[in-house]
Amino acid sequence: MNSSRLPLILLLVWLALAVALAFGPYDRGDWALENALAVAFVLVLVLTHRRFPFSNVSYSLMFAFLVLHEVGAHYTYAKVPYDAWSESIFGRSISSVLGTERNHFDRVVHYLYGFLLSYPMREIFVRIARAIGFWGYCLPLMMTMATSCLYEILEWLATLCVAPELGAAYLGTQGDEFDAIKDMALASLGACVSLVIVAMIHRSLARDFQEQWAESLRVKRRTPLGEVAVREHGQL
Repeated sequence: MNSSRLPLILLLVWLALAVALAFGPYDRGDWALENALAVAFVLVLVLTHRRFPFSNVSYSLMFAFLVLHEVGAHYTYAKVPYDAWSESIFGRSISSVLGTERNHFDRVVHYLYGFLLSYPMREIFVRIARAIGFWGYCLPLMMTMATSCLYEILEWLATLCVAPELGAAYLGTQGDEFDAIKDMALASLGACVSLVIVAMIHRSLARDFQEQWAESLRVKRRTPLGEVAVREHGQL
């Protein structure tokens, strides 16, 4: 298969899956809200493809996350029947094996948000901001944490302003008052694991790995900014 065609193939597969899962969702209002950001995200990827094409690795990782998101949107995250699927295949439910009662599909997807999307974020920082060494890993982690926080805020605002009647169905707290904090923590953990793996691979392949880290932490400008920069250079 021509690797240049992979993004188009992934897009078509995702569209087919999204259309299929648009039929008979558990809650139509929740499905619409869950898909709003997903559709916007895909549109941005399509519109910026020529100017900033991601690697096939990044496209594949984003595709995997979007597929999981579509499944969650169809069933409403808190009601994804993974236990029923597990029982039909293995004869035992996942919850019985792990000894849990809560539906953890949303927790898994939040973790995978960080694990799967931190690498595409790294690609943005490396290729646009020329982040190297420490910053090539720190900035994607910070971006994962920031966007995870932003999503929780948007989720809360959407519930209040757009569809307050959905309430807990959309927020998916399942009675846990610390749900949003745990979701953000899991996304951060996923990003940390992913970026450590990338760093280990990078270290094994790049001979200048340590030099890049040292250079990234070297002070490039010794004079301060703020009032000193205004007085000396007329800039902040």
